[in-house]
Amino acid sequence: MNGTPKLTDRSALAAHRTRAASAPTLFLHEEAAVEVEERLADIKKSFTSPALIGHVTDPITQLFPHAPLFDDAPELSLTQNAHDLVLHAFGLHWADDLVGQLVQSRLALRPDGLFLGVMFGGATLSELRAALAEAETRVTGGLSPRILPMADLRDLGGLLQRAGLALPVADSRRITVRYPDLATLICDLRGMGETNAMVSRHRKMPPRKFFSEAESVYRQNFSDEGYLLATFELVFLTGWAPSDTQQKPLAPGSARTRLADALGVQEIETGDKARR
Repeated sequence: MNGTPKLTDRSALAAHRTRAASAPTLFLHEEAAVEVEERLADIKKSFTSPALIGHVTDPITQLFPHAPLFDDAPELSLTQNAHDLVLHAFGLHWADDLVGQLVQSRLALRPDGLFLGVMFGGATLSELRAALAEAETRVTGGLSPRILPMADLRDLGGLLQRAGLALPVADSRRITVRYPDLATLICDLRGMGETNAMVSRHRKMPPRKFFSEAESVYRQNFSDEGYLLATFELVFLTGWAPSDTQQKPLAPGSARTRLADALGVQEIETGDKARR
């Protein structure tokens, strides 16, 4: 992990989260907590030794009031085989090494333990990303990193497999929020602890005209009845620590029932045999 390119300024991220705690914006964390609770209820399994990782706020901790909390540092301070549930909340999209976080989480699980991740996905703030990029190009003639690049849902299931988790599932929920102006959206991002903490961010304050231009572009392209539309994509990752008790796919050629018989249809041969 030492050779992984640095995406996130961990000191800046910690400062943003500390500032957010004084005036939190938690409506998305509340939505995520409801989803997590429903998913755990569907599993119908009791978890007695959960661990919570990441930007864990009150809505999540209320689900597991006695669970230990761990920082989502590059090297997690987890004990191997110590937990039957690991919940990684709102930290994976800031990870320099996302697979490394998944692997460490899997190693902390007992056999047949559950990993559950909640993160922001690639569609998050797509409107703001486009508006800021166009505005900065118009005002300064250049372009700087202002919105964190986030993983696409299609790639995340494969990352769960790479991390050694069984029965991987990645799905998402998109939430569109209406804002009266750009300042209110930015205020919410501050309250979530999700403002720019990238290593490559520009430290200088942009020209005042930049923000008015960004709001103008935003209103022209992503508004409805006077409100700015902002998309947030909540991604949920699920996987299990491998266990001999889990269902496994049959080996190729081991099926004892033909698909045609199961469907009640006539089998038609194809290929060279059928052309004779």
